Amino acid sequence: MDARITPEGSLEILSRAEVAQLRDTGEGGLHELWRQCSRAVLNAGTENDNIREIFRRNQDFRIEIVQQERGLELALENAPESAFVDGQMIRGIREQLFAVVRDLIYTHDEVMSSNWFDLSTSEGVTNAVFHLLRNARVFRANEKPNLVVCWGGHAISREEYDYAKAVGYQFGLRKLDVCTGCGAGAMKGPMKGAGLGHAKQRIRTGRFLGITEPTIIAVEPPNPIVNELVIMPDMEKRLEAFVRMAHAIVVFPGGVGTAEEILYILGILLSPGNESMHLPLILTGPRSSETYFRQLHEFVGATLGPDAQARYQVILADPKEVAMVIHDGLKDVQNFRAQNNDAYFFNWMLSIRYEFQQTFEATHENMAALDLHKDQPAHQLAVNLRRAFSGIVAGNVRESGVRMVEEHGPFELHGEPALIESVDRLLRDFVAQRRMHLADPSGYIPCYRILS
Repeated sequence: MDARITPEGSLEILSRAEVAQLRDTGEGGLHELWRQCSRAVLNAGTENDNIREIFRRNQDFRIEIVQQERGLELALENAPESAFVDGQMIRGIREQLFAVVRDLIYTHDEVMSSNWFDLSTSEGVTNAVFHLLRNARVFRANEKPNLVVCWGGHAISREEYDYAKAVGYQFGLRKLDVCTGCGAGAMKGPMKGAGLGHAKQRIRTGRFLGITEPTIIAVEPPNPIVNELVIMPDMEKRLEAFVRMAHAIVVFPGGVGTAEEILYILGILLSPGNESMHLPLILTGPRSSETYFRQLHEFVGATLGPDAQARYQVILADPKEVAMVIHDGLKDVQNFRAQNNDAYFFNWMLSIRYEFQQTFEATHENMAALDLHKDQPAHQLAVNLRRAFSGIVAGNVRESGVRMVEEHGPFELHGEPALIESVDRLLRDFVAQRRMHLADPSGYIPCYRILS
């Protein structure tokens, strides 16, 4: 379907240089990245994570900037009909299309291509994350802590999805807002449930914040409930955005990407300086996911140790209990932030070391070079384990990673025999439980090879 659309309330005007960047199809230009992210937004609501199928179905999609004296328009060609109702684009999709423009332009001009931020230091990266979120207008400075970050996989069972929705409903009844990675499955469920809870409480300003990054949104379209979308430049800044904004974190069942997120937050909580940090962390799912969480708990114990296991609580088959524990924990978060004169909307006190912030590119060389040995501090081991799982996510679903594995074979992971066996065992469990790929879980071919 062809259409021309205009924004509401922001981005009415772009400079000629910004328009040129979005039109630039050469190396360093933003056009192809912009096209991919826009294509994903237009496919909001799909649960297909087969990147080749998404590309094939939308290969003729085109998007261009039309700059006029009265402001800008987006000209779309061959856009999915599902993005329109009676010839008019769905309002939420239109808002997200312009959020893509906003974030890509700001990231390119003000963060990655300027001297404003020293991205070689921890402080500089955190400052960049803060400004990206502020530019997206997602800070609410005068509100008490009520934002629950929910992590979990898109490749989950119907029972697990319904459970995530039930937990979200309990959040909504307690007037809590939800932030997720904005995709399907365990990212959509809590938002959908919270929306119903908000409706019962007559809350009309509820937040359903989705935080993503370009390589993920290109293959994982946002779910239709997201009413605030932010695209961070890379996975590491996305993860930092989650934990800086979170007042609590709840993890539902998932696969390798969920394990990556768990390793990230545990590594941070184990880092020096964060021993007294108040950040409720709960792992939860229906009774049928008990084996999954037991295996994950055993993996954390075998790799990061009992101190890491003590940083979270596992609650099964009790959505109300999860919400009550979170609600009570938020009181402690508020008191802790107030006593330490820290902002409610951005956790400045949380110490995030530079190794957590360094962008990791999943290549065969980088994956093989990961230090997977236990003769290092637990928080440092968590960094390397997180990178290993991030690389497997790339090999599973990201276009560049899929192509790399097709051309050069599986990524290879080397390490201490006992440690690498724990990694292998968890990954094999994920494969057995069909948590590695949504498009065809029964025919999953590993993108990695474990070598001791």
